[in-house]
Amino acid sequence: MAKILIADSIADTGIELLSDRHEIIYSTDLSEDALIAALKGVQALLVRSQTQVTAHVIKQSPDLEIIGRAGVGVDNIDLDAATQQGITVVNAPLSNTTSTAEHAFALILSVARHIPQAHHSLKNGEWARSKYAGIELSGQTLGIVGLGRIGSEVARKAHAFNMEIIAYDPFVTSDRANQLGVQLLGFDSLLEQSDFLTLHTALHDGTRNLLSTEEFKKMKKTALIINAARGPLVDEVALYAAIDAGEIAGAAIDVFSEEPAVDNILTSSDKIIVTPHLAASTAAAQTRAAVETAEQLIDFFDGKSPRFSVNVPLVDEDTMSIISPFIDCAELAGSVAVQLVKEGVATVRIEYRGAIANYNTSPLRAAVIMGILQSVTEDKVTMVNANAMAEIHGLDIKEDSGPALEPFASQIIVSIFGNAGEAESVTTTHTSGGPRIVGIGPYDVEIISYKGHLLAIENIDRPGKIGHVATLLGTWGININAMSVAAGREKFALMLLTIERSLTEDEIIFVRELEDIETVRQIELS
Repeated sequence: MAKILIADSIADTGIELLSDRHEIIYSTDLSEDALIAALKGVQALLVRSQTQVTAHVIKQSPDLEIIGRAGVGVDNIDLDAATQQGITVVNAPLSNTTSTAEHAFALILSVARHIPQAHHSLKNGEWARSKYAGIELSGQTLGIVGLGRIGSEVARKAHAFNMEIIAYDPFVTSDRANQLGVQLLGFDSLLEQSDFLTLHTALHDGTRNLLSTEEFKKMKKTALIINAARGPLVDEVALYAAIDAGEIAGAAIDVFSEEPAVDNILTSSDKIIVTPHLAASTAAAQTRAAVETAEQLIDFFDGKSPRFSVNVPLVDEDTMSIISPFIDCAELAGSVAVQLVKEGVATVRIEYRGAIANYNTSPLRAAVIMGILQSVTEDKVTMVNANAMAEIHGLDIKEDSGPALEPFASQIIVSIFGNAGEAESVTTTHTSGGPRIVGIGPYDVEIISYKGHLLAIENIDRPGKIGHVATLLGTWGININAMSVAAGREKFALMLLTIERSLTEDEIIFVRELEDIETVRQIELS
């Protein structure tokens, strides 16, 4: 059972899902220091858009394993810091598609027909019909920046109003645009031709202040701007100035650079319609966001891959269903191989054999790295930060694939070349009993128990050697729980003994000095 801190208000349905399986701590409106204090001993954090999960918060929360954002964006989470710390970040990207697209269209209609201004006027006792004459949408050109889920949904709705639809999205193919009935244009052409311009793109360094003074000068004086995506996409001071100067006609804004936006300059213009970040504020959207995020936290702690990981390499569900049993095998192979190497790690070679070689093996690579580094660093290494940690530690990793080795359908072989030039390899596979070590160097083995203390002794293959070692361990009061013996290269054999405790250095030296013993190595299996 994990401890989960819910730091923002979410729908009760999501809380109920989590509380059935895990311990819930519900505490909102926390300052940064209070959030850090609340996260001690907590494995999961669930937020919406209010709580700021900064790099400082993340670095001060060593128990944190996963952050869930009950919504689409992750702007309030320091993604780089989370990745560096090996913390998985998930969101709910499908939750507010409908609600946001509908709100964007509500803003389009409102700014076209001056609905809020006319409402306010009539409430104040005026009957100003001519003052608030509006624009028909039919025949108008709608420019969409970003044809993702929400932008595409807005395009579909615009067709119902008989609008001409143009778009700018450098990541969308012409085939996709044709399916949506949208004409793709360059950004400047989009600005020049749009009667209405609506933003539905992500916020990053390249899109911050996407619309500013120079962009407004390129637009029609009658153009209207709609932003229900991210506040910092628009230079707010420049937008106010452009509308005040008559360079563009008006705007409808739901999101702001800083929120709450009570004193924002955009709230002071009669030509700008403003709403307090309502795009995702429907009961249905909030329930979907809470449920999608809660389900992913549950999957994470059940050992499954979350559906919408923001910072974990994306692998489709069909692929993950094939390779997920081999993730533990990959970690096991890396962990055992690194323990066999005498002096440092120069190069790592990972071979994917058989059926698994036909799939995306990036999670298996990450698992091998986890296995290797867990014994050589105090840093937390997870599937999220494995590749980054490999770079930090200077691991030279090579990957290869090939046919299966009988009698197994798939194997993972991890070979580690030490600084002294020696090489050690470990082969693992997955069986009905779980991960198995089926090869160590040239020896075909089968280690049934994959947890505990393993003693690997290479000896000259002569009768009585197993009995000699077993008797010696018995005199030290050490039970042997399982044993595997394999013939290998030339005159040598390998005995693998799963024992109840590890040997001391003096005991290892004693065994090594027995007649016909070549090597004695201990391996911790976890």
